Amino acid sequence: MSARAADAVPTATALGLISCHACGALSPREREQGPCPRCGAALHHRKPNSLARSWAFLIAALVLYFPANLLPIMVTQSIFGVSRDTILSGVIYFWTSGAQGLALLILTASVVVPLLKMMILALLLLSVRRRSTWRLRQQTRLYRLVELVGRWSMLDVFVVGLLAALVRAGALATIVPGTGALAFASVVMLTMLASRSFDPRLLWDAQDAGDDAV
Repeated sequence: MSARAADAVPTATALGLISCHACGALSPREREQGPCPRCGAALHHRKPNSLARSWAFLIAALVLYFPANLLPIMVTQSIFGVSRDTILSGVIYFWTSGAQGLALLILTASVVVPLLKMMILALLLLSVRRRSTWRLRQQTRLYRLVELVGRWSMLDVFVVGLLAALVRAGALATIVPGTGALAFASVVMLTMLASRSFDPRLLWDAQDAGDDAV
């Protein structure tokens, strides 16, 4: 069975239905612009300006990704001086200190996962732009995965906040978030906004257009 044949399943649009972007409930197409009978959200055939907003958030996240990893995420002030640590320097510190598991966790959550999220979102956006019907189910699963792991990318921000709360209680040192923490938090929020703005139903429009042409 070909990939196109495997993905050629009836869609809500082909059946004259519209799905709620909030809860997924199906309603007749005539109810568009009205409230969803299940959750009350406004019904749209597709999220308004989905692609434009997703691209804008994604590009902004990509621009901030580099300063998020290069600028200090944590500034420590003590009697020995001031030290500024980036995400990568923290990974190196934990690795050389014998905490390889923690180093890999931070590297994955703070560097690899945000980059993979941006790459997947770019792939989905380009797929919609090219009206591709390649592995639509798998592309939809990728989108669901991006939505699922999005919140866990804030690990470094949580760690910095915890350390700052703990160390400020002492008199010998003070830890404050650096500019890299703000950039990193912005990257996470922007990628989450990009994924929330993207409408995965757009992926299936190319199949509906192909079916109509036949």
